[in-house]
Amino acid sequence: MITGIKGMRVRRAAAVVITTGAVLATGALSTAPAQALTKPTIAAKGGFVMNNGTGKSLYTKAADTRRSTGSTTKIMTAKVVLSQSNLNLDAKVTIQKAYSDYIVRNNASSARLIVGDKVTVRQLLYGLMLPSGCDAAYALADKFGSGSTRAARVKSFIGKMNKQAKDLGLTNTKFDSFDGIGNGSNYSTPRDLTKITSSAMKGANFRAIVKTKKYTAKTVTKTGGTRTMAAWTNTNGLLSSYSGAIGVKTGSGPEAKYCLVFAATRNGKTVVGTVLASTSIAARESDAKKLMNYGFAS
Repeated sequence: MITGIKGMRVRRAAAVVITTGAVLATGALSTAPAQALTKPTIAAKGGFVMNNGTGKSLYTKAADTRRSTGSTTKIMTAKVVLSQSNLNLDAKVTIQKAYSDYIVRNNASSARLIVGDKVTVRQLLYGLMLPSGCDAAYALADKFGSGSTRAARVKSFIGKMNKQAKDLGLTNTKFDSFDGIGNGSNYSTPRDLTKITSSAMKGANFRAIVKTKKYTAKTVTKTGGTRTMAAWTNTNGLLSSYSGAIGVKTGSGPEAKYCLVFAATRNGKTVVGTVLASTSIAARESDAKKLMNYGFAS
């Protein structure tokens, strides 16, 4: 009898140990998500992330403060072009000297388009979004604006950019340029830029362009020959360094500092967001990764 009782006591003690271990294990598991959901600290002055499927806001930092956007402006440039009715992506545009002069004058990022070459609208969109070509932006604004002069067409195109922002219900966004080289009143916010991007990402052509790492255009020269351009490389390093990254656009400038609009999909969930006025290229990418990780964990 005594031996049996001792045996029972041992078994009970073992059961208590097992149960306690299970409780501890469960406790450890239940606290892990809470640790993962610590709100990240970012170098950028402004940030925003949302669930692209539901539109739910997942992270904000000065999300409604207006800031210079640099070349992330080109997201709206592409959106306006791709929303044109009866758009022919294979329509050819002749590159004008004015476009290259503009690049030189502003020391702007370039797709290295050659004056006199005929370049398709599709190619111009890749030149706009991958190497962030301000010459490509100018060509598109000139092509898709209305008016009898280049200045009138550019003004008309910028008007279309602002109309689209208004149609999206955005009150903290204004464009005064087709490429982000503003004239004093080109601004948006992390929340607004994210909403513009979410809307643009509904289009298959936009999605295809912004997730492309490298693109080689073959243009038609003045004499009717074919020119194979040097490959355009996407300035968005996340496409190579973050699993599930699907875009979107970098931006920088003396006032804008370092900006990045980003998107990624994992396990059927897509998050999209923006960081504005970060401190370096490396910092904006680190900021974006932190925010995407946080978004996926939310």
